[in-house]
Amino acid sequence: MDESANRPQSQPHYRIDGFDNQRLVVVPRPQVDAALDRPGTRRLTVTDAGYFPAAAGHRRVRGHGAGETIVILCVSGSGSVSIDGEEHALTRGACVIIPPHRAHVYQASHTDPWTIWWMHLRGSDVAELSSSMLGAPRPLTRLRSVDRVSALFDEIVSLLERRLSQAHLLSASGLAWHLLTRIEADSVLPADGSPLERAMRYLEARVDGSIQVAELADLVGMSPSHLSALFRRATGGGPGAFHTGVKMARARELLDTTELPIADVATAVGYADPLYFSRHFRRVHGVNPTTYRAQHKG
Repeated sequence: MDESANRPQSQPHYRIDGFDNQRLVVVPRPQVDAALDRPGTRRLTVTDAGYFPAAAGHRRVRGHGAGETIVILCVSGSGSVSIDGEEHALTRGACVIIPPHRAHVYQASHTDPWTIWWMHLRGSDVAELSSSMLGAPRPLTRLRSVDRVSALFDEIVSLLERRLSQAHLLSASGLAWHLLTRIEADSVLPADGSPLERAMRYLEARVDGSIQVAELADLVGMSPSHLSALFRRATGGGPGAFHTGVKMARARELLDTTELPIADVATAVGYADPLYFSRHFRRVHGVNPTTYRAQHKG
């Protein structure tokens, strides 16, 4: 929060005090330093966390950045975040990750002030966990499961509000790890009803069949190249590889839970030739279906 002296009358008022029903936890820096020397928290430690509801007048300016990585999730309202002069709008479901030592300004909208969860992080693995592990754009991403990520923020803040013991800091570290990976995964997974999600559902419903990429793309109303690019970004492979994964998952289920002959398993997942199925299964799993079935599991 920031308030400038000699503010012109036309400039909005920014608050220097707190917000109604806010939650705010700051871990004393000696405890942060100790956590960064301990197994389990040295890789990731939550140093500050909070919740600012309907935060009218919220503004923060750091000309030289912060010493921590900052994660902000907007759950309602809106605002803006500028990092090294590049501005991003933050609306419901958007999450921004600000790397350490990067000049930034963030502020709530004057007409529709945001409600945000936020946390500051330090540790040897924070840069990797907050980077583009799955090819998601940074620093701003839009989440599918806002409620789930909000619940993780809530749990982190609740833990640290209760006590700042080593056990609580360790638990908060694990939750923050989960939160960052959830943000990363949500930023590439398809939204419900999107063309990619509909294409995936179509393939999952046709485990015993086959379809050409061009036909699948036509069904969901986009070009084959664009659909293939979306599949690669979300899954690491194209539509064919995704469908093969669906077939192999069903084959494993049948091998593990039934006594169907291998030929019948092959037919159930769309392979007319049992030998071709066995070769394909071995290529994916490293063993043939018979050996896989004989392995002890669980």
